[in-house]
Amino acid sequence: MQRITVQTTPIEGQKPGTSGLRKKTRVFMGAHYLENFVQAIWAGIGGVAGKTLVLGGDGRYFNDRAAQVILRMAAASGAKKVIVGQNALLSTPAASNLIRIRKTGGGIIMSASHNPGGPEEDFGVKFNTPNGGPAPEDVTNRIFEATRQVTSYDIVETQDIDLSRLGAMRLAGMEIEIVDPVADYAALMETLFDFDAIRGLLASGFRLRFDAMHAVTGPYAKAILEEKLGAPAGSVVNAVPSPDFGGGHPDPNPIWAKELMDAMFAADAPDFGAASDGDGDRNMIVGRGIYVTPSDSLAVLAANAHLAPGYAAGLKGVARSMPTSRALDRVAAAKGLDCYETPTGWKFFGNLLDAGRVSLCGEESAGTGSDHVREKDGLWAVLLWLNIIAVKRQAVADMMTVHWSEFGRNYYSRHDYEGVETDKANTLVDDLRARLADLPGKVFSGLTVETADEFAYDDPVDGSRSENQGIRVAFEGGARIVYRLSGTGTVGATLRVYLEDVESDPAKMHRDAQEALSAVISAADEIGGITRFTGRSEPDVRT
Repeated sequence: MQRITVQTTPIEGQKPGTSGLRKKTRVFMGAHYLENFVQAIWAGIGGVAGKTLVLGGDGRYFNDRAAQVILRMAAASGAKKVIVGQNALLSTPAASNLIRIRKTGGGIIMSASHNPGGPEEDFGVKFNTPNGGPAPEDVTNRIFEATRQVTSYDIVETQDIDLSRLGAMRLAGMEIEIVDPVADYAALMETLFDFDAIRGLLASGFRLRFDAMHAVTGPYAKAILEEKLGAPAGSVVNAVPSPDFGGGHPDPNPIWAKELMDAMFAADAPDFGAASDGDGDRNMIVGRGIYVTPSDSLAVLAANAHLAPGYAAGLKGVARSMPTSRALDRVAAAKGLDCYETPTGWKFFGNLLDAGRVSLCGEESAGTGSDHVREKDGLWAVLLWLNIIAVKRQAVADMMTVHWSEFGRNYYSRHDYEGVETDKANTLVDDLRARLADLPGKVFSGLTVETADEFAYDDPVDGSRSENQGIRVAFEGGARIVYRLSGTGTVGATLRVYLEDVESDPAKMHRDAQEALSAVISAADEIGGITRFTGRSEPDVRT
């Protein structure tokens, strides 16, 4: 065992996004690539000497090798201790919880979230701060600056650490504690939800199907839903984490979770269906014969969270990302709750949660969470849904009908144009940005533009300002379009177009969303020039 210093040079393109650094796996496997970025993390957080960190990931390809490198670099840089999930596995919300309850100096999560895994697919690394949440912009900016200046890194030369064995060991003076990745998270869930009520629901013949999508949530769902709550064996499917997610795409939406959708729309469908993503922070909710959009799910949870013990005292406030539908706003207004609109990226909720301004927050991209951790949490959302159903004893479809009757329905869809050439995507946005001031009063596909702007966010807690967070076009009557370039992909650009309209007539609340939004969809292309700039006549994914 020897500590060595390796000379290196900066590598271009290591700028972290809203969820860390994501690249193709083979890029991360390249000479010095991972090591340079980890060294930049150390520099960006003021070093790791004497600190305790958490380490884990979603089990995707290269997860095990990256964990060994990060442990050896932490030891060489003087870290006091690293707490590692067994076999280097930790869901993102479980990692956030572990950072918080152990009061560590932060943690490194190895994941590219909902992106595919494998040697030709995606890998990612992000740093979460001591509050358990993703690093804010000032930290990621320091990390990025460090990637441009790195000249060397320290690492311990040693045999691989056996990460399958629970317990403690030492590496070059640093303690490594290997923990059960599920235990602390499951204990937290028991403090938030009425497990007895959910057990009673499941014992009554209520059937559920949870699709773990061959990803990290599988062991968590098996332990909680089947072992603790008594769901029949086999209720959790695709439960064994796989380096390539079983050859699938671990994104819980109707396209990639088609197996679950088929089951939930079959004649003998279970009562309740759910799925989670690669690292366990996203969720999809499906009832028998009905898909619940993430925006609607967030609104339903806000309206009914008080039925779960952990939220019985009521919510402090709620928050949503700007592109998320305004269904949450309607619930907040009815209940007298403060409702915050933030940029996309979970880190923007962190200040609101830490300041006690909100207890529930969510994004249209299938992420929902609360103040129990500082990440979105897929299985938590599923358990909250089950707790609500256990109390109300309503089918999901009936619950949605009641909700829409009370608050109105926000028809909503997201159209993704993936892998668009970056120059074409930027040209589209630049052209639209230049025409914003001229749009109000104009009519497109029968809709009259009321306002058009580019969203900027002034953080009410720390006063920071985030600009260029998406273009909004609002119409008279409540319809809305949002255009935004996403930073979660690894090739080209993904243009996301968010489409929304409001319906208050109960007789019109059960239409197909694409049909209900047809005028908004047409206006989006007319205003943005999507076909003209991208050459695409249809999106790659509709959710």
